[in-house]
Amino acid sequence: MSDAADASEPTDDDAKTERERIRERKRRELEARLGDGESLDGAVGTETGDGGGSAAPSEPIHVNGTGELQRAVDDHDVVLVDCYADWCGPCQMMEPTIEALAAETDAAVAKVDVDANQAVAQQLGARSIPTLVLYVDGEAVDRFVGAQDRATLESAIDEHAA
Repeated sequence: MSDAADASEPTDDDAKTERERIRERKRRELEARLGDGESLDGAVGTETGDGGGSAAPSEPIHVNGTGELQRAVDDHDVVLVDCYADWCGPCQMMEPTIEALAAETDAAVAKVDVDANQAVAQQLGARSIPTLVLYVDGEAVDRFVGAQDRATLESAIDEHAA
């Protein structure tokens, strides 16, 4: 591969740096919401004690089993569930979008590896991947099959989270 081709493609290090920047910004926003200088170390995605759902974690929740999926849906007001497989090209293509949605929206993002969690995939009706299911207040309100652009998913989250 030539150096010219390498220069035009983002590297894994570029993506990792961008994810870290997004996570740090999300962490600062959550700390500001908590107030009193309380630290979020180890507390991202835990109960906030306000009687509602917990704060959305700034990175995806990896779900292993129907119980974990139910817990994620119960613990958060808005949850975007991403059914994916490691070998799936469109799933890999969507990974930066999924990471950004977790970091930059109020929705929790749950990831379900359909190969490792066939019962969960079946429960979600994921016959093709990627399949994304949006839950609001414990109910599935929207479903997307195939690769989606970030604007479509953000719009759905914003519409239902309002």
